[in-house]
Amino acid sequence: MGQNHSVSDSTGKTDKLPFHRVLAYASTDTAGNLLYCTVTTFVLYYYTDVFGLSVVAAGLILLVARILDAFDAPIWGFIIDHTHTKWGQNRPYWLWISIPFTLFFVLMFWSPNLSANGKFVYGLITYLLLGICYTGIGTPISSILPNLSNNKDTRVRLNSVRMIGGMAGFFVTATFTLSLVSFLGKGNDVVGFRITTILFALIGLALLLFAFGDTREINAASEKPLPIKQSLRAAKSNWPWFILVVAFVFYWLGNASRTSALVYYTQYNLGNKEFASVLNALILFQIVGMVAIPFVVKHISKTQTLIIGFLLAALGQILINFTGQSEIMLAVSWSVASIGTGVAVSMPFAMLADTVDFGEWKNGIRASGFLTAIGSSFAIKVGQGLGGWVPALIMGSFGYKAGAVQSAATLGSIKFCISWLPALFFIVGAIITMAYTKYEKQETSIKVELNQRRGGLEEA
Repeated sequence: MGQNHSVSDSTGKTDKLPFHRVLAYASTDTAGNLLYCTVTTFVLYYYTDVFGLSVVAAGLILLVARILDAFDAPIWGFIIDHTHTKWGQNRPYWLWISIPFTLFFVLMFWSPNLSANGKFVYGLITYLLLGICYTGIGTPISSILPNLSNNKDTRVRLNSVRMIGGMAGFFVTATFTLSLVSFLGKGNDVVGFRITTILFALIGLALLLFAFGDTREINAASEKPLPIKQSLRAAKSNWPWFILVVAFVFYWLGNASRTSALVYYTQYNLGNKEFASVLNALILFQIVGMVAIPFVVKHISKTQTLIIGFLLAALGQILINFTGQSEIMLAVSWSVASIGTGVAVSMPFAMLADTVDFGEWKNGIRASGFLTAIGSSFAIKVGQGLGGWVPALIMGSFGYKAGAVQSAATLGSIKFCISWLPALFFIVGAIITMAYTKYEKQETSIKVELNQRRGGLEEA
């Protein structure tokens, strides 16, 4: 545990972070993904086949809650930009919001015995409150990165380790949730989901408290609270930031549509619902993409790396359309897509830190909380909300009914939602990312100029 991550910056000074501190930062995403990915992966199935909502009602909850919730991202960004405590600017929220976050997570899967309208209202309120709390947890995960290091290579490495931590959380929930629900509920999925989510909530709470206790911020102490108008000005003419936000929305559109449709596809098209757990376990292939990033960006640009991730993800999803009933080919296609999504989900988080620098260089304002809140939490929520709603809308239009024998048209719609739909979203994301190329070429000169403005001071 005494190992250090050591990188020399452009001035020749060395940037060192103890390995336990790197792990503490990574644990934030482990906790966030363990809980939130349980929601994004299983919520549509849970609402329709366990809680008893219609697919149209469930899809409407995902759409309404996510769109409303998306607008709390800039609010959280403003709050963080105005936060100054003895613990720093970002990390206190892993202490303050951890209990509400885990509580609403459990309540969301509690399945109270209500009328159809009561279930809709309950589902909408708990889903919305959980999303607000997740933004309070997730926004500091991204906005703290510029305050953990001023060295671009260290930021990329920190982000890669953080994403691997997130992948670990996602692996646990994606692989074991359905099995735990079955085992702990002893055939009663309502009870199974209750106990499983309580278990996950306790683990997530412990991880967030560890992250709060062991991370440190180096830049926040000297930053003054920013008026809202100034935070908004940090986005003015910040074109690389706009490009990343839009591209990231399309990533989450693709990712949410593929994960939302997965259980339906394995249950109704493949005839083996439990195979969804196998495919979710294969999402571990995302780690291949994540681990490769620090090595790849030494040879090609970050923009090119992100584009490759998008296109590889699209290729894997397209291949699913041609796998037929072959579980092996389905697994291979899913793994190819997972390597691509591992790259595509990781790169924007690291690149957002550079857009914070661009905003400071362009407008003289460093609004890391606001810019990363929009760039991460807003993009995630809009993308996941629409990405979960579109498959529900498509399947509902073709006559999907929970637990019933599905028509050929319904099966075709499910197959489209897991193959072509996410592929189209990923391809659009790649096209948008191409516009980032010219801004990446300016990064080195921007960092040099910013360093000169700050009097040549680097982190202690």
